Amino acid sequence: MNIEKEVAALERMAVRELRLQYAEVFGEQTRAGNKPWLIKRIVWRLQSIAEGDLSERARRRAAELANDADVRLSPPTSERSAAAVRPATDAAASRRNERLPLPGTMIARPYKGQTLQVEVLSKGFAFQGEVYKSLSAVAGAITGQHCNGYHFFRLGKESAR
Repeated sequence: MNIEKEVAALERMAVRELRLQYAEVFGEQTRAGNKPWLIKRIVWRLQSIAEGDLSERARRRAAELANDADVRLSPPTSERSAAAVRPATDAAASRRNERLPLPGTMIARPYKGQTLQVEVLSKGFAFQGEVYKSLSAVAGAITGQHCNGYHFFRLGKESAR
């Protein structure tokens, strides 16, 4: 089996054709429409058929590990059960990002020859007379394009310490 040729042939196919190919190699239909995912799965299956699948010993070990895993299979059913999962803390403190300074603090950042100053508010950020909901909104207003506000203002994990 020449993997490069197989991948090249699959990349030329439409998603509809890939679904048919998937059904042929796996013996079951798929509703997936993600072309790269379909290609990866089909190539994996073709390779496992050509070169052999997992050994029985490896399958048994994987089954043991899966049985030992304590995995949640569904989300909490109510707000009350969700609260029971996370530890009880001050609600305002838990929502506040620890990378941010306290409200009232001024964040300064040199940008294109000028020093920009943003005031941290309890609910948002003040910049040039406007109030923004997030640092990313402030950074977007400054640059004219979307960017991560924490990154733009250099507020990483190191600055929180």
